[in-house]
Amino acid sequence: MPPPLTILPITAEHDTQWLPLWLGYQRFYQTNIPDETIQITWQRLLDPQEPMQAALAWLDGVAVGIVHFIAHRSTWTVGHYVYLQDLFVTDAVRGLGVGRALIKHVYAQANAQGAARVYWLTHETNQQAIKLYQQVAERSGFIQFRHLF
Repeated sequence: MPPPLTILPITAEHDTQWLPLWLGYQRFYQTNIPDETIQITWQRLLDPQEPMQAALAWLDGVAVGIVHFIAHRSTWTVGHYVYLQDLFVTDAVRGLGVGRALIKHVYAQANAQGAARVYWLTHETNQQAIKLYQQVAERSGFIQFRHLF
């Protein structure tokens, strides 16, 4: 029987567990976020005045997954939306329900905060994640466009 999975909000003491997962997420998407941005993000995640939140998934005392999510207002509803911005699970535990548990954690937090919706994006090539997402959410049909500065 596998050890129980625990999902906990991050604290300042979790920096050495969070950072390797955050860097693993960046490697997965073949990107490098500057160190300055990483430090600012970490501070924002810890600041209760910020709309950003994060949680770690723990198995047997080891952090094996992260989720970052951001609350924001919407013109379509009275309740705000929650954007699940980043979700990452280590290779060693993929397929064991960690990603699903992290999504359910965001759902619970969003519901408790009175949100009207949780939504997220994934890359079209991330087929393993898409299989999970089709089980826990509806595909909206919207296509993302962006302009970088």
